[in-house]
Amino acid sequence: MAAKPNHPRSGILGRLYAVKRWMYRGGRPGLAARALNHLAALQYSTGLLAPRRAVTLEVRGRSSGRTIAVPVVVADHEGQEYLVSMLGDDANWVRNVRAAGGRAVLHRGRRRPVVLQEVDPGARAPILRRYLALAPGARPHLPVTRDSPLEAFAAIAEAHPVFRIGSSRTAEHA
Repeated sequence: MAAKPNHPRSGILGRLYAVKRWMYRGGRPGLAARALNHLAALQYSTGLLAPRRAVTLEVRGRSSGRTIAVPVVVADHEGQEYLVSMLGDDANWVRNVRAAGGRAVLHRGRRRPVVLQEVDPGARAPILRRYLALAPGARPHLPVTRDSPLEAFAAIAEAHPVFRIGSSRTAEHA
């Protein structure tokens, strides 16, 4: 079925989406994506000329033990903040966060130690919708549009981990 004119996956935007998906073929960032992610992580960590919700996630690598820095977008929903994996369960940052027991640092001007708590798939749909509205770079990687009904987001929720951002102080006292 051909894409409708002015649909986000047709025309120039459709070609741009195809390039972005190619950069992450196989669910992993290729050389170009890794280079761009490195630059974005540097930019986001300073907070200069970065989108308001863009931050750098720093998490200990599960194999190397080195700090891994990844550019991410913080989505807000009902007074809470969340991180979403546009690439799904196999994204390295997701595996690293799980291996680190959720302990990570968000960096934007200053470092903020956090604990990331995975959200149950049944509660992810509205967060995924909000994330897609805030993160244009993620749109090529999810099989829905930001205008899709909530049911469409619920259908993909199992494949896209969502983590609630909690204070590391709150987690220490829990």
